[in-house]
Amino acid sequence: MTAAKHMTTLARMGATALLAIVPLCGAQTVHHKKAADPPKPEPTEPELVEYIRGALLALTPSDGMNDNLEVAYDTTTKVLTVAGPNGRCDFFISALDANNMVWDVFDPSDSDRTREKLLRLTMISTIGKPARTCYNNVSSVDPMMPTNRARFLFSEPKADEEANFQEHMATAFKKLIALDGGTAAKDLF
Repeated sequence: MTAAKHMTTLARMGATALLAIVPLCGAQTVHHKKAADPPKPEPTEPELVEYIRGALLALTPSDGMNDNLEVAYDTTTKVLTVAGPNGRCDFFISALDANNMVWDVFDPSDSDRTREKLLRLTMISTIGKPARTCYNNVSSVDPMMPTNRARFLFSEPKADEEANFQEHMATAFKKLIALDGGTAAKDLF
């Protein structure tokens, strides 16, 4: 092989090697951004109401005293009505303050009967507005029920079977309260 052919062969090999290396170097400096998933759309008022209504009915206590027998929502007045064995309560969603939610476990047992424990969500109304009005079985206002609190009852054993139930329910109520004109949740601390 002549020196000129040898140099041409070496030049071709060098060029081929260089062409193979350049894309690798370029691949190291070019940053390919993965297209971000579009943000999940916020749930609508009907979707939030159906979630809350479904949970109140599916996870209802079954003790004949605290049962949620029917749940309805009036989109015009923003009133959630929960009917039970002893009457019904109208909850004024737009009057609630999403910053005042408290979960607790309540034992409704008495000396005559043992009942399942209840998971209770309590919310407070904004100053000057009633959170609820409760009626007995003959549709008379029950004066014994404080009007500045909204309380929603769930069976503790049933709720414990649902993953992150308290978190999901609190979020649904907070979003519904904000959509309906109540005091929206904010980080106070």
